[in-house]
Amino acid sequence: MRESGTVWLVGAGPGDPDLLTLKALRAIEDADVVVYDRLVSDEILDMIPTGVAKINVGKQPQLHPVPQDEINELLVRLAGDGRQVVRLKGGDPFMFGRGSEEAAYLLDHDIGFEVVPGVTSATGCASSIGVPLTHRGVANSVRFVTGHCCAESELDLDWKGMADPATTLVLYMSKAHIPQIAVKLIANGLAPNTPAAAVCNGTRDDQAHVISTLGEVAGDVADADFDGPVLFIIGRVVELAEVLGSGDGRVDRIVRGEGLRHA
Repeated sequence: MRESGTVWLVGAGPGDPDLLTLKALRAIEDADVVVYDRLVSDEILDMIPTGVAKINVGKQPQLHPVPQDEINELLVRLAGDGRQVVRLKGGDPFMFGRGSEEAAYLLDHDIGFEVVPGVTSATGCASSIGVPLTHRGVANSVRFVTGHCCAESELDLDWKGMADPATTLVLYMSKAHIPQIAVKLIANGLAPNTPAAAVCNGTRDDQAHVISTLGEVAGDVADADFDGPVLFIIGRVVELAEVLGSGDGRVDRIVRGEGLRHA
Protein backbone atom coordinates (compact mmCIF):
# COMPACT_ATOMS: atom_id res chain seq x y z
CA MET A 1 0.00 0.00 0.00
CA ARG A 2 1.29 3.43 -0.93
CA GLU A 3 2.16 5.63 2.05
CA SER A 4 -0.14 8.60 2.53
CA GLY A 5 1.10 12.09 1.83
CA THR A 6 0.69 15.17 3.99
CA VAL A 7 -1.67 18.12 3.66
CA TRP A 8 -0.25 21.54 4.43
CA LEU A 9 -2.96 24.05 5.37
CA VAL A 10 -1.17 27.18 4.25
CA GLY A 11 -2.11 30.83 4.77
CA ALA A 12 -1.22 32.89 1.70
CA GLY A 13 -1.80 36.22 3.43
CA PRO A 14 -3.95 39.06 2.08
CA GLY A 15 -2.38 39.20 -1.38
CA ASP A 16 1.02 40.89 -1.37
CA PRO A 17 3.50 38.09 -2.20
CA ASP A 18 6.11 39.73 0.05
CA LEU A 19 3.88 38.88 3.03
CA LEU A 20 4.05 35.15 2.32
CA THR A 21 6.00 33.41 5.10
CA LEU A 22 9.17 31.45 4.37
CA LYS A 23 7.51 28.30 5.68
CA ALA A 24 4.58 28.80 3.33
CA LEU A 25 6.93 29.30 0.38
CA ARG A 26 8.86 26.12 1.21
CA ALA A 27 5.60 24.15 1.40
CA ILE A 28 4.53 25.48 -2.01
CA GLU A 29 7.89 24.66 -3.56
CA ASP A 30 7.78 21.08 -2.20
CA ALA A 31 4.16 20.39 -3.17
CA ASP A 32 2.93 17.86 -5.71
CA VAL A 33 -0.43 19.62 -5.94
CA VAL A 34 -1.85 22.95 -4.75
CA VAL A 35 -5.55 23.27 -3.97
CA TYR A 36 -6.29 26.99 -3.79
CA ASP A 37 -9.04 29.47 -3.00
CA ARG A 38 -10.36 32.46 -4.93
CA LEU A 39 -8.70 35.01 -2.63
CA VAL A 40 -5.16 33.79 -3.30
CA SER A 41 -3.54 36.45 -5.48
CA ASP A 42 -2.25 35.78 -8.98
CA GLU A 43 1.21 36.88 -7.87
CA ILE A 44 1.32 34.10 -5.29
CA LEU A 45 -0.09 31.53 -7.70
CA ASP A 46 2.72 32.47 -10.09
CA MET A 47 5.18 31.28 -7.42
CA ILE A 48 3.97 27.69 -7.74
CA PRO A 49 6.71 25.74 -9.58
CA THR A 50 6.15 24.52 -13.11
CA GLY A 51 4.87 20.96 -13.10
CA VAL A 52 2.95 21.26 -9.83
CA ALA A 53 -0.75 20.52 -10.34
CA LYS A 54 -3.13 23.37 -9.44
CA ILE A 55 -6.78 22.87 -8.52
CA ASN A 56 -9.08 25.87 -8.11
CA VAL A 57 -11.82 25.32 -5.53
CA GLY A 58 -12.59 28.99 -4.94
CA LYS A 59 -15.94 30.16 -3.64
CA GLN A 60 -17.74 33.43 -4.32
CA PRO A 61 -20.71 34.94 -2.46
CA GLN A 62 -23.77 32.84 -3.24
CA LEU A 63 -21.69 30.69 -5.60
CA HIS A 64 -19.88 27.58 -4.35
CA PRO A 65 -18.96 25.52 -7.44
CA VAL A 66 -17.04 23.07 -5.26
CA PRO A 67 -18.93 22.45 -1.98
CA GLN A 68 -16.90 22.21 1.21
CA ASP A 69 -17.58 18.50 1.68
CA GLU A 70 -16.15 17.83 -1.78
CA ILE A 71 -13.05 19.87 -0.95
CA ASN A 72 -12.59 17.81 2.21
CA GLU A 73 -12.86 14.57 0.25
CA LEU A 74 -10.49 15.88 -2.44
CA LEU A 75 -7.77 16.57 0.13
CA VAL A 76 -8.12 13.08 1.60
CA ARG A 77 -8.03 11.46 -1.83
CA LEU A 78 -4.97 13.40 -3.01
CA ALA A 79 -3.00 12.77 0.16
CA GLY A 80 -4.18 9.16 0.27
CA ASP A 81 -2.51 8.65 -3.10
CA GLY A 82 0.80 9.69 -1.53
CA ARG A 83 0.91 13.28 -2.77
CA GLN A 84 2.25 16.24 -0.83
CA VAL A 85 -0.74 18.60 -0.88
CA VAL A 86 -0.79 22.32 -0.18
CA ARG A 87 -4.22 23.68 0.66
CA LEU A 88 -3.63 27.36 -0.07
CA LYS A 89 -5.97 29.88 1.53
CA GLY A 90 -6.13 33.66 1.54
CA GLY A 91 -5.14 35.23 4.84
CA ASP A 92 -4.76 32.74 7.69
CA PRO A 93 -6.26 29.24 7.33
CA PHE A 94 -7.73 29.29 10.84
CA MET A 95 -9.25 32.81 10.62
CA PHE A 96 -12.69 32.55 9.00
CA GLY A 97 -11.12 30.23 6.43
CA ARG A 98 -12.69 26.85 7.33
CA GLY A 99 -9.19 25.47 7.77
CA SER A 100 -10.13 23.98 11.13
CA GLU A 101 -13.01 22.07 9.49
CA GLU A 102 -10.60 20.64 6.93
CA ALA A 103 -8.10 19.77 9.65
CA ALA A 104 -10.77 17.91 11.61
CA TYR A 105 -11.80 15.99 8.48
CA LEU A 106 -8.19 15.03 7.75
CA LEU A 107 -7.74 13.91 11.35
CA ASP A 108 -10.86 11.75 11.13
CA HIS A 109 -9.41 10.06 8.02
CA ASP A 110 -5.92 9.50 9.43
CA ILE A 111 -4.27 11.97 7.04
CA GLY A 112 -1.29 13.87 8.39
CA PHE A 113 -1.47 17.64 8.18
CA GLU A 114 0.36 20.76 9.31
CA VAL A 115 -0.97 24.28 9.64
CA VAL A 116 1.15 27.14 8.28
CA PRO A 117 -0.18 30.46 9.63
CA GLY A 118 -0.56 33.43 7.33
CA VAL A 119 -0.89 37.18 7.75
CA THR A 120 -4.59 37.67 8.29
CA SER A 121 -6.45 40.35 6.34
CA ALA A 122 -7.15 42.39 9.49
CA THR A 123 -3.51 43.12 10.20
CA GLY A 124 -2.44 43.28 6.56
CA CYS A 125 -5.16 45.67 5.40
CA ALA A 126 -5.04 47.86 8.50
CA SER A 127 -1.27 48.27 8.24
CA SER A 128 -1.50 49.06 4.55
CA ILE A 129 -3.55 52.20 5.26
CA GLY A 130 -1.71 53.21 8.43
CA VAL A 131 -4.30 52.03 10.97
CA PRO A 132 -3.00 50.36 14.17
CA LEU A 133 -5.67 48.00 15.46
CA THR A 134 -4.78 48.94 19.04
CA HIS A 135 -3.25 52.17 20.33
CA ARG A 136 -2.62 53.27 23.90
CA GLY A 137 -5.35 55.60 25.10
CA VAL A 138 -7.47 55.01 22.00
CA ALA A 139 -8.29 51.29 21.69
CA ASN A 140 -7.31 48.66 24.25
CA SER A 141 -8.82 45.68 22.44
CA VAL A 142 -9.71 44.45 18.97
CA ARG A 143 -12.54 42.17 17.90
CA PHE A 144 -12.58 40.09 14.71
CA VAL A 145 -16.05 39.31 13.35
CA THR A 146 -17.36 37.76 10.16
CA GLY A 147 -19.57 40.17 8.26
CA HIS A 148 -20.89 37.41 6.00
CA CYS A 149 -23.97 35.23 6.44
CA CYS A 150 -25.90 32.63 4.50
CA ALA A 151 -28.17 33.63 1.63
CA GLU A 152 -30.09 36.86 2.30
CA SER A 153 -30.32 36.40 6.07
CA GLU A 154 -29.62 39.28 8.44
CA LEU A 155 -26.44 39.14 10.46
CA ASP A 156 -27.00 37.74 13.94
CA LEU A 157 -24.24 39.34 15.99
CA ASP A 158 -23.67 40.67 19.52
CA TRP A 159 -24.46 44.21 18.46
CA LYS A 160 -24.59 45.67 21.96
CA GLY A 161 -21.30 44.04 22.96
CA MET A 162 -19.68 45.22 19.74
CA ALA A 163 -20.76 48.85 20.27
CA ASP A 164 -17.79 49.57 22.54
CA PRO A 165 -15.90 52.81 21.74
CA ALA A 166 -12.69 51.42 23.29
CA THR A 167 -12.66 48.39 20.97
CA THR A 168 -11.60 48.25 17.34
CA LEU A 169 -14.01 46.18 15.25
CA VAL A 170 -12.77 44.36 12.16
CA LEU A 171 -15.39 42.70 10.00
CA TYR A 172 -14.33 40.25 7.31
CA MET A 173 -16.27 39.60 4.08
CA SER A 174 -18.56 42.48 4.90
CA LYS A 175 -19.13 44.46 1.68
CA ALA A 176 -22.77 43.50 1.18
CA HIS A 177 -23.67 44.14 4.81
CA ILE A 178 -21.94 47.44 5.61
CA PRO A 179 -25.26 49.40 5.67
CA GLN A 180 -26.82 46.89 8.07
CA ILE A 181 -23.72 46.81 10.27
CA ALA A 182 -23.60 50.60 10.56
CA VAL A 183 -27.30 50.91 11.39
CA LYS A 184 -27.17 48.16 14.02
CA LEU A 185 -24.09 49.55 15.77
CA ILE A 186 -25.52 53.06 15.88
CA ALA A 187 -28.82 51.72 17.20
CA ASN A 188 -26.91 49.99 19.98
CA GLY A 189 -25.03 53.06 21.11
CA LEU A 190 -21.97 53.59 18.92
CA ALA A 191 -21.75 57.23 17.85
CA PRO A 192 -22.48 57.99 14.17
CA ASN A 193 -19.23 60.01 13.97
CA THR A 194 -17.13 56.97 14.97
CA PRO A 195 -14.35 56.70 12.36
CA ALA A 196 -14.64 53.82 9.92
CA ALA A 197 -12.65 52.51 6.97
CA ALA A 198 -13.31 49.99 4.22
CA VAL A 199 -10.35 48.43 2.41
CA CYS A 200 -10.75 46.63 -0.91
CA ASN A 201 -8.06 44.25 -2.23
CA GLY A 202 -5.87 45.16 0.72
CA THR A 203 -2.05 45.03 0.28
CA ARG A 204 -2.35 44.40 -3.48
CA ASP A 205 -1.35 46.70 -6.30
CA ASP A 206 -5.01 47.52 -6.97
CA GLN A 207 -5.81 48.28 -3.33
CA ALA A 208 -8.38 51.01 -2.70
CA HIS A 209 -10.03 52.28 0.46
CA VAL A 210 -12.42 54.82 1.90
CA ILE A 211 -12.08 56.57 5.24
CA SER A 212 -15.35 57.88 6.61
CA THR A 213 -17.59 57.69 9.67
CA LEU A 214 -20.01 55.03 10.79
CA GLY A 215 -22.95 57.22 9.80
CA GLU A 216 -21.69 57.89 6.28
CA VAL A 217 -19.53 54.91 5.33
CA ALA A 218 -22.28 52.94 3.59
CA GLY A 219 -22.83 55.73 1.08
CA ASP A 220 -19.11 56.30 0.62
CA VAL A 221 -18.51 52.61 -0.10
CA ALA A 222 -21.40 52.56 -2.57
CA ASP A 223 -19.91 55.58 -4.36
CA ALA A 224 -16.48 53.91 -4.46
CA ASP A 225 -17.96 50.90 -6.30
CA PHE A 226 -15.35 48.47 -5.00
CA ASP A 227 -14.58 45.40 -7.09
CA GLY A 228 -13.08 42.81 -4.75
CA PRO A 229 -13.14 41.59 -1.15
CA VAL A 230 -13.67 44.31 1.46
CA LEU A 231 -12.47 44.51 5.06
CA PHE A 232 -14.42 46.88 7.33
CA ILE A 233 -12.63 48.58 10.26
CA ILE A 234 -14.51 50.62 12.87
CA GLY A 235 -13.04 52.58 15.75
CA ARG A 236 -11.10 55.65 16.80
CA VAL A 237 -7.82 54.12 15.59
CA VAL A 238 -8.97 54.85 12.03
CA GLU A 239 -8.24 58.53 12.78
CA LEU A 240 -4.54 57.64 12.81
CA ALA A 241 -4.52 56.65 9.14
CA GLU A 242 -3.83 60.21 8.04
CA VAL A 243 -0.83 60.40 10.37
CA LEU A 244 0.60 56.92 9.92
CA GLY A 245 -0.37 56.11 6.32
CA SER A 246 2.63 55.20 4.17
CA GLY A 247 1.74 57.36 1.20
CA ASP A 248 3.47 54.87 -1.10
CA GLY A 249 1.13 55.52 -4.01
CA ARG A 250 -0.52 52.09 -3.88
CA VAL A 251 -3.86 53.44 -2.68
CA ASP A 252 -5.84 54.77 -5.62
CA ARG A 253 -9.02 56.03 -4.00
CA ILE A 254 -9.70 57.80 -0.69
CA VAL A 255 -13.10 59.21 0.23
CA ARG A 256 -13.50 61.02 3.53
CA GLY A 257 -16.80 61.47 5.32
CA GLU A 258 -17.79 64.92 6.59
CA GLY A 259 -18.10 63.83 10.21
CA LEU A 260 -14.52 62.70 10.78
CA ARG A 261 -12.79 64.47 13.63
CA HIS A 262 -9.22 64.06 14.81
CA ALA A 263 -8.34 63.58 18.47
